[in-house]
Amino acid sequence: MSADKTFVLIHGAWHGAWCWHKLAPLLEASGARVIAPDLASMESLDDCAARVTGIVEREPGVVLLGHSRGGAVASRVAELVPDAIRSLVYLSAYLLPDGGSVAEEARRDAGSLVVPNLVPVRRGLTCVIRDEVLRQTFYGECTDEDFEYARARLTPEPLRLLATPVRTTAGRFGRVPRAYIETLRDRAVTHAAQRRMQSVLPCDPVFTLDTDHSPFLSQPEALARILISI
Repeated sequence: MSADKTFVLIHGAWHGAWCWHKLAPLLEASGARVIAPDLASMESLDDCAARVTGIVEREPGVVLLGHSRGGAVASRVAELVPDAIRSLVYLSAYLLPDGGSVAEEARRDAGSLVVPNLVPVRRGLTCVIRDEVLRQTFYGECTDEDFEYARARLTPEPLRLLATPVRTTAGRFGRVPRAYIETLRDRAVTHAAQRRMQSVLPCDPVFTLDTDHSPFLSQPEALARILISI
């Protein structure tokens, strides 16, 4: 049982707290608490980090999970309040060195469908993914029902948030234990990119799911078992 665990779940770009609707009840059934802030309205990395930091400071000893772009937020929060975090978990997430940005790392990921299919909106302040590649980018192993559920709820992503460098230090962020959950069929953050990021900032333990970028929809039970075990 995980009665002593509190999970704080940080969603990725274009998503919101709604994406955890399958995973959260499974974690709660194990006895854990789940907090899933919705950051979809936030336009800067600092704003996202401040919101999550406030939660973590009220809930010391949390397991802080970042999915995709949420990994950058998780890293920044760990730099700000390292002693309040039991462990970091990166779920097919951007695990960036000091000064790295999501946009910079995404451009390195030659197999990703994200960068070639970004469409600027709101006079170039935000962006979306082309609808015709949306499913294969994020939800390739999901059911039709789950894909439609997600597509109806996606929101434009601020480009500023993606381009902002993450500032961390070895003495603060670097002392927080971190785990990584890889996704083998990922077309947003490819497995090769996930491995490349881990080669710079190793994680222990490392878990692997044979699924797409959204295991919280495609394999929520398997994902919950991993998280409960950490």
